[in-house]
Formats: sequence, C-alpha cells, structure tokens
Amino acid sequence: MLTGTALATFTLLWHAPGDPALTIALARFQAQVPDAVIEQVRAEAGFDAGFWPAFLNWFGPLLRGDLGQSSVTGRDVWPDLLTAMFYTMPLALTALIIGICAAIPLALLATRHPGGWLDRFAIAIASVGAAIPQYWLGLLLILLFAVQLQWLPAIGARTTAHLVLPALTLGLTVAASLTRIMRSGILEARGQPFLPALERRGITQRGIGRDHIAPHAAIPVMTVLGLELAFLLEGAVLVEIIFARPGLGSFLVQAILTRDFPKVQAVVIVAALLFVIINLLIDLIYALLDPRIGETHA
Repeated sequence: MLTGTALATFTLLWHAPGDPALTIALARFQAQVPDAVIEQVRAEAGFDAGFWPAFLNWFGPLLRGDLGQSSVTGRDVWPDLLTAMFYTMPLALTALIIGICAAIPLALLATRHPGGWLDRFAIAIASVGAAIPQYWLGLLLILLFAVQLQWLPAIGARTTAHLVLPALTLGLTVAASLTRIMRSGILEARGQPFLPALERRGITQRGIGRDHIAPHAAIPVMTVLGLELAFLLEGAVLVEIIFARPGLGSFLVQAILTRDFPKVQAVVIVAALLFVIINLLIDLIYALLDPRIGETHA
C-alpha cells in the first residue's frame, strides 16, 4: 500500500502542469532567476534524469526512513514534518474527543424512546451537523465567538485557547457521524434475541447494557472512529488554513505551491502509514470486543 501511495503521489506531482524546477527556483530565491539557475535546480532535484531514476532516487532512501531534504530550503524534511505534526495531532485528538463526548449523550437520548421527539431531534441535529461544510462552520464560529463575543482567538496557535475553535469545527462534524452510527448500533444490539433470556436469568439491565449491548454496539462505532481519525487528518488541512494554524495542512499546501516534492511525499507517506496503523489497531480492538472475530481471521 505504501509503495503504491508513494508511486501515485510521485506520478501526480511529476505530471502536474508547469515546470517544477522553475517553481522551486522562484520559491528558493524569491525573485526572477536566469535559465542557468533553473537548470541547476533541475539537476539538483533529479528532474533531468527522467521519471523512474528520479522516483527510485527518492524511494530508496525512504525505505531506510530518510525523507530527504526540502527542494526549496535544503533542510531535512523530518524535523519540519515533526514540527507540523506537533500542531496537527493535538488538534485531531481534541476534535475526536469532542466528537465522542457530544455523540454519546445524543445517541443515548435518541435510543431512549426510538421514534419519539427526542430521537427525531437527535437525528435532525446529526443530519445538520453532517451537512454543514467545515469551512462555513469554521467561519461561523469565528464570527460568533471571536468577533461578536470576543471569547476566543480566531487565528494562530500560541495558546490552548487557540485550539478551541478549530477543534470544535472538526469535532462537531465527527459528532454528527458518530451519533447516527451509535444510535443504529445500540438499537441493533437491543434487538438481539438472546437478551430476553439474560433477563430471565436475573441479570440486571445495567449488567446487560455493560456486558452485552455496549460491546455489540461498539463494533460499528470502532469502524467509524478509525475512518473519522483518518478524516480528521485530512480535514485538518482546510481547518488549519482557515484558522491560520501551522500544521500538516499548512505544511502540505505550502509544499504543493512550491512543488517541493520531498515535503509533499513525506506528508502523504506519513498519512498513509498512520492510516495503516489505525486500521491495525481497529482490527485488534475488534478481537477484544468480540473474540469470534479474532477466531474468524485466525
């Protein structure tokens, strides 16, 4: 998967319109440059060697964990990438926590009386949350909490307060998806045919909910959580730009604009690697929640 991702990314960058050597030279020197300098940049970046030599020249060191040096600044990519992740990972994790904390009470309210007004209210809230574009929600939160009420800062990343609005922007979208999945999972779990037998054996409703309904409902939720975490890393690109936060989003956009191949490829490879790790963890959690799943894959 990582090899395919690396090849696809390199192919898209290679065949993108425009001369990458010219773009890199302009970004590096911040001025018009003579043709000789452009040719020097082309040779340094390996663009004159052809597609496959250039790809293998980058992919070989990657197998040893070397992401190379920026074509624009000449600095190692790893330190700059880690700095960007230092801002993005707390944002994604905070948004995930906000999404879970908002979705659990909404889903429990919705399943208390299925079909009732609370159920319809929770579904309506979740549907509206899923339909609102993130850029619009982010601007709305800035207008309300930063401009009108002046409670929170709108842009930057200097303090914890700067994390609130971007995390809310991402977290409310996550809550919308999780609420619907949790509601469906709980209702399906409550419909299992073995639950009446457990009641006749004298097991309390609290015990049935904790030991049987919750694990059963958690399986589809874990699937969505894994996808949502990957989505958060993707959605952070737009949100970080709206709130002027340094992070993977700003790092990636700047790298694309300057055709900085090593930086773009580093972000994509790290994102793909995180996606693989998250899916592996989800599979392990499946086996813990329901041992029959682990036996099926064994």
